Amino acid sequence: MSGPRHTLHVVSGKGGTGKTTVAAGLACALATRGRRVLLCEVEKRQGLSELFGVPPLEGDEERRLTRTPAGGSVFGLSIDAEDALREYLETFYHLGLAGRALDRFGVIDFVTSIAPGLRDVLLTGKVYEAVRRQLKNLPTAYDAVVLDAPPTGRIGQFLNIHEAVSDIAKVGPIRTQADSVDALLRSRSTIVHLVTLLEDMPVTETEEAVASLRGSGTRVGTVIENMVNPSPFQPAVLADVAAGAVALDVPGWDEQQNTALAAEFAVEASRTLEQQVRHDRLSRLGLPLVQVDFDPLGIDAESLFGIAEQLTDQLALEAA
Repeated sequence: MSGPRHTLHVVSGKGGTGKTTVAAGLACALATRGRRVLLCEVEKRQGLSELFGVPPLEGDEERRLTRTPAGGSVFGLSIDAEDALREYLETFYHLGLAGRALDRFGVIDFVTSIAPGLRDVLLTGKVYEAVRRQLKNLPTAYDAVVLDAPPTGRIGQFLNIHEAVSDIAKVGPIRTQADSVDALLRSRSTIVHLVTLLEDMPVTETEEAVASLRGSGTRVGTVIENMVNPSPFQPAVLADVAAGAVALDVPGWDEQQNTALAAEFAVEASRTLEQQVRHDRLSRLGLPLVQVDFDPLGIDAESLFGIAEQLTDQLALEAA
């Protein structure tokens, strides 16, 4: 994939597709040759700290999560809507102590609950601030920011900042910030990556998310097929195996054992053929497709670097 330099990479996917893992792998892939990359999460799950095996990220703390084999550093930030609202009240209305008092009465949680659009503005506003540091040449600037965004079922709403504040604020600081964030999300420096499994529901949600994002003018970069089991066999061979048309004769095995093994192969062949059908569905979206292999040993820091290598090999990343 070629194109402009992207400063903000937004990663979304249906729950359970491994979007946080892929977002972390992408951050590692971008962190080369002394580059600093910020990896943000917005759902208060502390998924980043668990993934990298570090203590929980607190408040506005931007802590280094890892150094990459390619010579860069990945930092983490866990963004909390309530903290962002307190900061907003302090910045624009100088309500530092009053804001903390409101928090004790549960007002902040109440406000962000009844106005989810405001919550999204505050969350994306923190990401906007991190991206803008590079333009301001600040010492805390990052070469790229990767956002582990909400799932595909909510990504269109989450990124549609203009619509989110239409009923909240027509003028004032919130509106000004929302317009600035919206301009960043629609700019050529922002790209969205959608993570999916080759299963029916995740693929359907991916198709719906692409349609929603395209309708809002948000740029979709790639669809990342995660946890793929590559097969060395051609579809015709898989079809024969799935249909039970291939007999096995393993030396030393009796007929019952060969039949049982053939049945297992048939199930696996059917699953692989179904994945190919879903891959073909995704191909019709007209977007670059990237595949990340299934790792039977699970995910740790080393496997994240392996995912980073796979992404680097398949994407023309600016850092590659």
